[in-house]
Amino acid sequence: MRKRSILGLTGVGLLLAVVIAFAQAIADLGFTTKVSAGLTAQYTRRFGPPVPQRFAPWMRFAVEQKSNPFSQRLEAAQGREAATLQIVNDAINSKMKWLEDKVHWGADDYWATPAESIASAGGDCEDYSIAKYYMLKELGVPLARLRITYVRALSLKGQAHMVLAYFSTPDAEPLILDNLDGRVRPASQRADLDPVYSFNDDEVQIVKGGKRGRPSQIRSWLAVQERLVAESRT
Repeated sequence: MRKRSILGLTGVGLLLAVVIAFAQAIADLGFTTKVSAGLTAQYTRRFGPPVPQRFAPWMRFAVEQKSNPFSQRLEAAQGREAATLQIVNDAINSKMKWLEDKVHWGADDYWATPAESIASAGGDCEDYSIAKYYMLKELGVPLARLRITYVRALSLKGQAHMVLAYFSTPDAEPLILDNLDGRVRPASQRADLDPVYSFNDDEVQIVKGGKRGRPSQIRSWLAVQERLVAESRT
């Protein structure tokens, strides 16, 4: 992920599509259990014959975690949440190969849906973070506890990077789910990350200064929502 500014304005058509998506129960968009045979066939044509074999373990993982309710296990693991979250972090990291957007998607900046990332078996930091965000949502983790976080990776000379932060309570120190460092650890143990802003479905927050806004300010995030709506109709 290259240095760049992601906040910006979006077109009226895209915003309208996202508003419609929210009216259609956006809470279910992006979930593995919503992947249809039609979407599998479409992505098989787009990404090749391995797609069904890539989707199968991803979908099975979600079903297995739901059958022994993940959210209940996370609640019961107070003070030890990192070990439970590690299960999801490892599952997503293992299903994707890191690839630069220009190489993988033929674009300077492309945020993929979870299904696109798994179907193509690759992506960069934002794609890992988005896939983990939606998986944890699907497993019943409250939205308020999840924030996709744009950081500067100091170990990579300040290169832009993205991780997923989990907050057990609003004022708790977050746990970081990452693809660069696969260990789920408290933010205080990630001195290599300098947070810039974070967001979820409800709001975006600038870390320094605390300024808040709406996710509609992030064009790439709205583009993800638009493609999730399209996937839900396939």
